[in-house]
Order: sequence, then C-alpha cells, then structure tokens
Amino acid sequence: MTLSAAMPPDLRSDQALLHYISSEDPQEAEALFAAARELRSSHYGQDVYFRGLIEFSNYCRNNCYYCGIRGGNPRVERYRLSLEEILRCCRLGDLLGYRTFVFQSGEDPWFTEGRIVEMVEAVRKEFPDHAITLSIGEWGRESYEHFFRAGANRYLLRHETASEEHYRKLHPREMSLRERKQCLWDLKDIGYQVGAGFMVGTPFQTPENLLEDLRFLQELEPHMVGIGPFIPQADTPFRDYPRGSFEQTLRMVALTRLLLPRALIPATTALGTISPLGREKGLMAGANVVMPNLSPKAVRKLYALYDHKICTGDEAAECRLCMEGRIRHFGFEPNMARGDMAGWEQRKVPANAG
Repeated sequence: MTLSAAMPPDLRSDQALLHYISSEDPQEAEALFAAARELRSSHYGQDVYFRGLIEFSNYCRNNCYYCGIRGGNPRVERYRLSLEEILRCCRLGDLLGYRTFVFQSGEDPWFTEGRIVEMVEAVRKEFPDHAITLSIGEWGRESYEHFFRAGANRYLLRHETASEEHYRKLHPREMSLRERKQCLWDLKDIGYQVGAGFMVGTPFQTPENLLEDLRFLQELEPHMVGIGPFIPQADTPFRDYPRGSFEQTLRMVALTRLLLPRALIPATTALGTISPLGREKGLMAGANVVMPNLSPKAVRKLYALYDHKICTGDEAAECRLCMEGRIRHFGFEPNMARGDMAGWEQRKVPANAG
C-alpha cells in the first residue's frame, strides 16, 4: 500500500487500518505522518497549544495493573495538594501565560464531589476566562453535571482499551469498561469537551485491539485523544513486561489524526520518556498539544504512573521555555491560548441537570 501526503489513505476498511497499525515500513510511516501533518495544518496551522498540568493528588482507590499509583502499591509516598497550593500553581501558570489548566489525580476518596466543586469554583472565580480541564476518573452523571456547573469545561478520561476482553486483563474485576464508556458518553452529552485515549503496547494487546480503539473513537467523536506508549512501573504486576513501541505509538497518533481531523491530540510526556525527541516526533505525526507540568517540584516524582518520567526536576518556567524552544526548532508555533477544538461551541448544562 502507498500513501500520498496530499491524499490521506482510505481508512474505511478494517483491513487498511490493520495494515497501518502493524506495518513497520519506515517510508510508509513517513508518508502517513506527512498526511496527518497536512490534515492537522488545515485546521490548526502550525500552532501547538500549551496546557498547564497540575497533579494534585496521587491517592487512588483503583488497582489498575499497569499504574504506579494504584491503591494496592504500598511503596508510593502519597500526597494531596491543599486548595491554596492548587491556586498557587494556577497563579504561577497564569503568570507564565497559560490559559488552560489540567487538574489530574488518582481516584482519591478524600476529594469528594463537594471538594472538587469547591476547587473548580475557586479556580473559576480567580480565572474566569481560563479553560478548566478535569482528569479525575469515573463519577456518576450527576457529579459530572455539578462539576460542569461549577465551571469545568473539559474532561479527560482515557478508555485505555475498547476491547472488553483486553480491559479485563488490565484491570481488577470490580472495574468495568461498560461503565467507563458510559462516563464518556455522559460527559459528552452534558457539554464538556471530552478526551478519551489509550496506551499502545500494553500486555496482551493485539493489532485488533488497537483497531477497536480507533473504531470506538470514531463512534464517540471525542474532542481530545491522548495516546502514549505503555511504560512499565517497578511496583506493578506488569513490571516485567516490555514497553510499548515508539514507532507504533506514532502511527496510532497519525491514524487518529486522519480519522478525527479536528481532534486535539497531545504529544505526551510518555513519548518523551521513551525517546529524547519523542514529543517533537509526536507533533510531526499529527499531534498539536503539549502539557508542561505546573505541579510543585517537590511532588512531581511522586506522581509516578510509570518509571523514568521526564521533567520531574524542572521549574515550571524552565519547562515552558524549554518546550517552546524545542517545538520552534521543529517548525511549530507555541500557542498559549485556551485552544478549544476547531469548531467547538461551549454550551450550558441542561436546565434539568441535578
């Protein structure tokens, strides 16, 4: 099969998608990346949107087999940021030019619905024009509506795998792919800009599983898609499994761009962790978002989803300036605006919301 940068491939057939998922032909990959870049450029030009990431708690009730902050890991030094510490991160981010904050945590029972609402309302009051993104796991629809009404705009919830059989191999029995997918549908119906996504190269994953991920994304039509390689963490059941393929991860980024032309796709920290130019190459494969860390430097190493995570020792200003310089070197333009998805129009929670 061949590709033209001016003409994205016909990906309507499962056979074609499986070919590009599995192909290790470097010339074919480069043509795929060129097609993805051209399509991204038609909607976003060369802009790369910056989001300020605040990892405010590494407590988690879940025991996902791949995650370093899983509740069953006794070796994690746990932390929670106070509301004032969270607001200090936001103030620093605002001074550095960020207009989107991403609040991420494990599913921490201490952060009840009321405390999340309090956090969102406090950030919204101080930063009325900024985008507020939550990445805090599975909740009921009513809670999502309350967060939205408090001022949250976006929600990230990776589905991790769209295959029921594969999902069961990555998670304990009490977790459910059906429930996770329902959360995504609820979030979208409420009016959030919704982010889904998956890891590439998790244990037991097949090319057919990755095909299911792409077809689920086409069905859901999320506004954001996070894709990163699986990286093992030493204190998890998957510690001895090999990490995901860098090249295959880039192909999945490109294929996602071709299937969802207007999606906001991060060049993830995980890509940068397994390759020195990983995030830059993610941008060259069709991504258009980066998320430098605004968390206090003292806690960054404690949010250890996987081993050898990069940028845990940088100051927030250093992290932003370094990333700006690197992406400009590759011909991209840093953009600190909110960076909503092309064509997006914010809407309010339904009047009958809980």
